[in-house]
Amino acid sequence: MSAWPSTSATDAARDGRPLQDRVVLIAGAGGGLGSAAAVAAAQAGATVVLMGRKPRRLDRVYAQVQAVGPEPLLYPLDLEGAGPDDYAELAQALQRELGRLDGLLVCAAHFPGLTPFELADPASFARAVHVTLTAPAWLAQACLPLLKRQDDAAMVFAVDAPERVGQAYWGGYGVAQHGLRGLIASLHDELGRSPVRVSGLYPGPLRTALRARAYSVDQDPTAQGPETAAAAAVALLSPAGVAWRGQVLDASHITVAS
Repeated sequence: MSAWPSTSATDAARDGRPLQDRVVLIAGAGGGLGSAAAVAAAQAGATVVLMGRKPRRLDRVYAQVQAVGPEPLLYPLDLEGAGPDDYAELAQALQRELGRLDGLLVCAAHFPGLTPFELADPASFARAVHVTLTAPAWLAQACLPLLKRQDDAAMVFAVDAPERVGQAYWGGYGVAQHGLRGLIASLHDELGRSPVRVSGLYPGPLRTALRARAYSVDQDPTAQGPETAAAAAVALLSPAGVAWRGQVLDASHITVAS
């Protein structure tokens, strides 16, 4: 079983720095949830590694993160084209430049839009499965040896609601989301006695570009900004995340104090 946080870690959490001195890699850092989580993690004291496929977008997130916390690092990488060797090279760079990795947050996904299965482009279907499931699994595999070196480390995967994406027209993205929850369960069972905690984060309906491909604004009045989900991501990455080990935290059911 994981030990309770040390006194210094507890003091840091009380000071609003539950990720103090930790290194956190965020995949999909250029997206709505990923960028908000990057800023929240930096505010909580983490050194954040921003990973994404669009350098200009990462540059904007870099400036936001730099303004509130430790200086982040940029690592542009397109999950669609990257292979296992690319993720191994990333892990080597983290070890070389930072000497450690304490948390991995995966927010990356590919969703081309609602499409009848019969009419779906096969390449787009495969792309959604790969970016949303296979690539995160390869990334997690490459990062695992680094995470295991810490006394307490976390893998967190952002997931969607299975009862929604299991319906008609969600295609490869919906299939991948079910697989992602299976990956969380399998890794939790495998790593249950290790220092690495595995959990999922369901952010709830968010006003993001990805969700806009399925819902127009007037059809989606419940969608919120990503701030609450970002705070939940910080909680899962911090020592307090042990409470959700092997589980999926529904951020839409929590309240974050202002």
